[in-house]
Amino acid sequence: MATSKSRFRDLTPYLLYLLLTATIGPLLFGYHLSELNAPQEVITCARQGSASYTSRLPLPQCIPMDATQFGLVSSFFTLGGLIGALSGGPVTTKYGRLKAMITAAGFAAVGPVFEALATNVALFTVGRFIAGVGAGAATVVVPIYISEIAPPGQKGAWGSLTQVMINVGILTTQLLGLFLSRGQLWRIILGVGGAIAVLQAVLLLLGGQESPKWMADNGKPSRAKKILMSIRGHQANVEEEVTGWGVESSRDLDDEEQTLLQNEDRMHEHPDECAEYEAIGFLAVLKNSDYRPAVIAVVAVMVAQQLCGINSIVMYGVGLLSDLLGANSGVLNLAVSALNLIVTSASAPLVDRAGRKTCLLMSITGMGIMSVLLAIGIMRHIPILSAISVLGFVASFGLGLGPVPFILSSELVGAEAVGATQSWALAANWIATFVVAQFFPLINEKMPKGTVYFVFAGFALVFGGFVAWWVPETKGKSDVDEVWGRKKGDRED
Repeated sequence: MATSKSRFRDLTPYLLYLLLTATIGPLLFGYHLSELNAPQEVITCARQGSASYTSRLPLPQCIPMDATQFGLVSSFFTLGGLIGALSGGPVTTKYGRLKAMITAAGFAAVGPVFEALATNVALFTVGRFIAGVGAGAATVVVPIYISEIAPPGQKGAWGSLTQVMINVGILTTQLLGLFLSRGQLWRIILGVGGAIAVLQAVLLLLGGQESPKWMADNGKPSRAKKILMSIRGHQANVEEEVTGWGVESSRDLDDEEQTLLQNEDRMHEHPDECAEYEAIGFLAVLKNSDYRPAVIAVVAVMVAQQLCGINSIVMYGVGLLSDLLGANSGVLNLAVSALNLIVTSASAPLVDRAGRKTCLLMSITGMGIMSVLLAIGIMRHIPILSAISVLGFVASFGLGLGPVPFILSSELVGAEAVGATQSWALAANWIATFVVAQFFPLINEKMPKGTVYFVFAGFALVFGGFVAWWVPETKGKSDVDEVWGRKKGDRED
């Protein structure tokens, strides 16, 4: 278990650069997820914003939308995310983590152009979809990349950075929304997302680095070791980590061409032995009985992340609470975003100390309780109870359901199946996000005020029971065989 002191001792400037540059992708996911929350009423012409200097642009001040149309615009981001998630796994497996992140940044840069310049619902929807493709791919690739460049024993803590940066993105939009939710200034909120994506692409191109683990798995162990030493520091002892790649010693890395020739000979002589290093495909991972339990686990946890209700607050919190809290709903939403960031950041070490499963159970339980209290607060028109419940709801999310799902995919299967498993997990997550984004406004409108949170409480009860029964603990486990209680060599061919 890594202490905070050892974690920062192992944090070289270049590793920090790679971590922060990569996690701009998840930041943009959070940014686009919540960018329509604060300015919703201004964008949809529900509230006439005051004039601004951007009103001189040849663009409409707002785009008339009813609840169904706004839900469609919001949810098309998640459909794009689904496409990105499904394609992200195969792309990162074949072409590498770095190229996949650069491609995702390209989509994330183009989408906001359509959004910021939209004159109608169709263009707005196209922009959201394109931005979603980039965000979806990033949520697949970045957790894998972090797990492969983070120091051994610290993958859980640094893996939590994915959710931390998602929350940074959410907080950024809520902060901008306080000042730019008027006139045509809401277009600036959308355009800033594109500018951030351009910045990420430049940083990746100028100083980005491929995952050394991916390089080693793809027949370039010498180059992989050089990359690893540049990340860890040239004085660091990387022999044990290199050995974990399946390379016996540093002598095997002296002549890469010889290594490739040896590997080619070994493939002809022992094809079954080499097969374990080949990436497992999207469908094949479901057919293999060793990987199937892991796919079920990560899919369920990802669905739980959404169906326990977090995005009802992230995407619609201002509108949801405006009747109860008035102008203070925007301020509360900003406070909620800040609290989410603080709790997720503070709980990062807890994931390694208490364990992934424990954090998930604490998180789901807390969200279930707070859902019941929030329902009561809204139904009985008790502003203080509603505000406290929202804060407790989001804090509970940050303890486990926020960071842990992005970590599990790389810990429940071997490296050969990580890409496919991550794609299944994120596909499920995006589908569940689409369901919440599209149907929450409609269901909340049809049901008595607040009662929809009893539904979220019911989901919390179901998923809490499933996690307790099915999902294994990965804390302190050396490999996937130990995680699932298998003996070495018992894997299905």
